[in-house]
Amino acid sequence: MNHERIESKIRNIIDSVNMVGDKIPSDFEDFLSLGLVKEGIYKRIEFAIECIIDICNIINSDLELGMPESEDQILDNLEKNKIFDRKTISLIQEMKKFRNILIHKYGEINDEQAFENIKDGLKDFETVINEIEKFLKKHK
Repeated sequence: MNHERIESKIRNIIDSVNMVGDKIPSDFEDFLSLGLVKEGIYKRIEFAIECIIDICNIINSDLELGMPESEDQILDNLEKNKIFDRKTISLIQEMKKFRNILIHKYGEINDEQAFENIKDGLKDFETVINEIEKFLKKHK
């Protein structure tokens, strides 16, 4: 298991989530007025989600759980092999959906919905990281 690579990605996630947590205001109107900072928040969230997906891919590959045809299949493999429970897989799937909105529909992002998703979802990163760290401890 490539612990160093996974731990590096966990540090990237934590750094990104902390940056977002420090910069995101509590009020939507303030969020709208952030300009470039708002765009940076979106990019940091996108990056953190990408790191989670990368970690899932590393685990799938290192444990030789099968050659996935898609990111969804990676998550299916991790759930089927009891690497992560259903709750964790669901959180990652929701993050992946949000990442896809950030990447593919950038000009059409509903800023208010994105603001709420980010504010409410920051704690989900901690949940997923905790599950990844539990997995790493079992596979030292």
